[in-house]
Amino acid sequence: MAELGTGALYQRFVGPLLSRDEGADAEQLSQLTLQALGQASLRRNWPLVSGSLAGLGAELEVRDLRLEQTLFGCRFRNPIGLAAGFDKNAVAAGIWHLFGFGFAEVGTITWHAQPGNPKPRLFRLAAERAALNRMGFNNRGALAARRTLERQALPAVGQRPAVLGINLGKSKITSLEQAPDDYASSLELLAPLADYAVINVSSPNTPGLRELQDDAQLRRLVERLRRLPACPPLLVKIAPDLEDEAIDVIARLAYEEGLAGVIAVNTSLNRLGLEQRRIVQTGRSLAEEAGGLSGAPLRGRALEVLRRLRAVAGPGLPLIGVGGIDSPEAAWERICAGASLIQLYTAWIYEGPQLVPTILEGLVQQLDRHGFRSISEAVGSGVGWR
Repeated sequence: MAELGTGALYQRFVGPLLSRDEGADAEQLSQLTLQALGQASLRRNWPLVSGSLAGLGAELEVRDLRLEQTLFGCRFRNPIGLAAGFDKNAVAAGIWHLFGFGFAEVGTITWHAQPGNPKPRLFRLAAERAALNRMGFNNRGALAARRTLERQALPAVGQRPAVLGINLGKSKITSLEQAPDDYASSLELLAPLADYAVINVSSPNTPGLRELQDDAQLRRLVERLRRLPACPPLLVKIAPDLEDEAIDVIARLAYEEGLAGVIAVNTSLNRLGLEQRRIVQTGRSLAEEAGGLSGAPLRGRALEVLRRLRAVAGPGLPLIGVGGIDSPEAAWERICAGASLIQLYTAWIYEGPQLVPTILEGLVQQLDRHGFRSISEAVGSGVGWR
C-alpha cells in the first residue's frame, strides 16, 4: 500500500497544481491547507481525528536518538523545523510534529492585526522550485495568536513533542522609533507559550524593517526585549542581502547581548540570476517585481551567510540554516557548515510531506558513514556527503 502513502498522494494530487506557475492560486492553496490543519489541531484528541493523525505520524516521523540535541534550553527530537511564514497565525501548532518536524516556528506575528500587502502577493516559480512573496506580515495580531494557541491546549513549554518558536515582527503602522515597544508588547503576551522567540528584522516586505538590522537599532531592540520578565530564548533572523561587515556585526552583537542564536536567512531582494524571469500573472520580470525570493536559487547565498556567521561567531552560537534546503545533501551541507538546526518551507511545499523523513533518513545514513555518534558532532565539521 506504499503507493497510497501521504507522500505519494501529495505528489499525485497536489504535485500537478505546483508544476506550473499559472493555475491554482498559491496563497489560496496555502489557506485551504491551513484551514484543514487548523481544524485537525483543534480536534486532534477526537477519536476519528486522532486515529488519522496517528497514522500520519507513523508514516512521517523518524525516531533516532542520534538526531536529538538540546540547544538554548530546548530539547529538539531532530534538527528539521518548519520555517516561519507558513503557519502565520499558529493555527496548527499542535500537530506539526506529526509531519516529522522536530520544531515549528509560527508567525510572523505583529502586535497589531494587519491585512498585509495587496493581492496577488505570492507567486510560484515552478521550474526553479522557487517562490516570490510580498505578503507583508499579514496576520491576526498577537492577541488573536495567543487565543488560538490557548484553544489548542498545547502541552507546557518544554514538554511538547516539537519545540515551538514564535516569530515576531514590527507592525506596519508602528514607527522605527517605537519598534522596540511594539515587539515587546507581542513578546510579553506570547512569551508564556513560546519555547523560543525570534526577532524578525529581515523581511523585505515591511517598509524600513531591515533598518533594524543596524547595530545600534538592533541592540536597542534586543535590550528592550530582554528586560521583559520570563523572556524566552531570543534569536534574530537576518537577511541574505547583508554585506559581510554587517553579518560580522550581527554575529558579535549576538554574542555580546547573549542572544540564543541566529537564523540565516530570510527571503532575498536579490534576483540571483533570475532578473528577466517573467511572472505569468503580472507579465512583469522579477527585476520589476517587489518581494522576497525563496527556494532553490537561494541555496548558495544562504550557505555563504551561514559560513560567515560561523567563522565570526565561533561554535558557541547556535545557528539555524534556512533557504534552498530541498534534499538530504543540502541539509547535510548546511549542518556541516555550522547549522545546528535547519528549516524548510518552499521546498517542503514543492516536494510534499515526504521531504522531512527523506532528509532525516539521509542524515542518519551520513552519521553512520562518517562514524558520528550524534548530529551535534557533525555540526560545523566541514565533512562532505558520502
